[in-house]
Parts: sequence; C-alpha cells; structure tokens
Amino acid sequence: MRALVTGGSGFIGSNLVDALVGRGDQVTVVDDLSTGRRENLDGALAGGAELAEVDVRDAAALSGVVGRVAPEVIFHLAAQIDVRKSAADPKLDMEINVGGTINVLEAARGAGVRRVINTSTGGAIYGEGTILPAPEDHPVAPEAPYGLSKFCAENYCDLFARLHGVSTVSLRYGNVFGPRQDPLGEAGVVAIFCGKLLEGGQPTVFGDGLQTRDYVYVGDVVAANLAAVDSNAGGSFNIGTGIETSVLDIVSVLAEQADGPFEAQRAPERPGEVRHICLDATRARAELEWQPEVDLGDGLERTLTSLR
Repeated sequence: MRALVTGGSGFIGSNLVDALVGRGDQVTVVDDLSTGRRENLDGALAGGAELAEVDVRDAAALSGVVGRVAPEVIFHLAAQIDVRKSAADPKLDMEINVGGTINVLEAARGAGVRRVINTSTGGAIYGEGTILPAPEDHPVAPEAPYGLSKFCAENYCDLFARLHGVSTVSLRYGNVFGPRQDPLGEAGVVAIFCGKLLEGGQPTVFGDGLQTRDYVYVGDVVAANLAAVDSNAGGSFNIGTGIETSVLDIVSVLAEQADGPFEAQRAPERPGEVRHICLDATRARAELEWQPEVDLGDGLERTLTSLR
C-alpha cells in the first residue's frame, strides 16, 4: 500500500509510520518538523520511507507531494495539539487544524486518494463528560479552541464525503500515551511524570488529583488506524478504553516502577480543566473490529523502558 502520513515525525505519527514500514508499505511523511522530531523517523527512513518537509497550511506544496506520490491512503495527524496555545492564539489553531485539514482533503480529492483517516480528539470535543463513558453522540461542548477546531475538521471530512465522494473517517482518540510522547499533548502528564521518575524527582499534581481521563496506549491507536484502512465506515469513532483513570492513579502505578519515593506534590487547581471524561468505543469494536489490548500498567512500563 502507498501511504502518506501528515505529522509523521510526531509522537503518534512516527509510531504509525514505523508500523506501516514494518509491514512493507510504501510510506511518505509530510511534516514541517515544527514540533515533530526527525530522529523519530530514523528507523523508518532507513527502511525506505520518504520525508517531505511541507507545512499542511501550504496547499500548493501539499498538493504537489500528494499528486507525485499518489497515495492510496492518507493518515492525517498534522495538528496544533497544545490546548493552552489554542486558547492564546485561536486563529493559528484554526489555520492549522481546520485549514490544514481542508488542504489535505482537497489534495486527496485532486489525486484520487482512496481513503483519508483523520485524527481527532474525544475528550477535547466532548468537554465535561455528562454521559460516561461518552458515546460519539455525546453533546459537543469543547472548553478550548483546540476541541472546536478538531470538531470543525471532522465536519469538513464528512462534507467532502458527501459532496465529493472522498472516503473519510475521523478517529477520536482518548489521552494517548507511550514511547516518544510529547508533554504538550492531552496525555502529557504521563510524559512529564515519567521524566520526573527517571530523574529522581516528584510529580506535581494540580488540585485534588481526582480528575479522570481515558488513557489509551499508542500501539492501540496505531492498530485503530490500520483497522480503519480496511473499513469503509465513515463518520467519527471513539478510540479509548472506556476506563476513567485519575492523575493520582497514574502516580500510584508509576510509583511501583520507582527506585525510591514517588509521591504527589500538590499545586493549586488549574481553572477550566475538565474533571471527568472517558470514551465509549463500542462503535469501533463493532464496525472497525478494533479494541484496546494494552492496559495502563503494561503501557506505562513500556513507556518507561523506552526512556531508560
């Protein structure tokens, strides 16, 4: 399969690229390297993948690469992922997450790409969970521009499917964690805490630490993307475990891997933070035949091992 991965030098994207190269696919990565790391692609590039240093906001350059490569599938992971930055500069967030997605869809349409798999977010779109685990039809109530821009991008994917017959699907991830994780993402607390543990420090917990998220291992997210390739299903799919895990739970599990004390250091609660969210992945199980395989403890152990 010829595959193109936008944002392929980032945390999730590079793990996906490795999996595609590992199974023998012809892979082109589109990334401007503004937040991703070239070293994340060392193995993939050695294995035959190509890197095109292009910003998804550059429609002409992006269309040029897509037209030249003629991929069968585009995995769209390039995004502005920092929630705080989205609040500080919502226009930039919109330009990358909405405008960039439109450029991907236009390029796909022009090149006759068979399938576009769009990366989205569960927790940031739903906001505070009023139904837990949250299904895909949970009320949309983002608490930051990031969630709104991702929801808008999803709707453009659906629109291009209706208007132009482009096969699209959006995967709404839970809080993804694992090797190569960026501390700026939604699950950044895992990367930050792992770093603290390895340097002999202590984790900082904001508020009471009882706020919960749905932590899903990056390998399971990669598997969801590969499952979406082989499906014709459209619309949005939650990709999560359906399990609420608190910040204090993360501290407790990591403490089992520490050589010395690893205890929460309290800090004032951060305003505007979602208290509770987790995702109902029933639809993904039924239509994509996907389900998470790696539990939290195993995933954290793998993450720490990758950092040591």
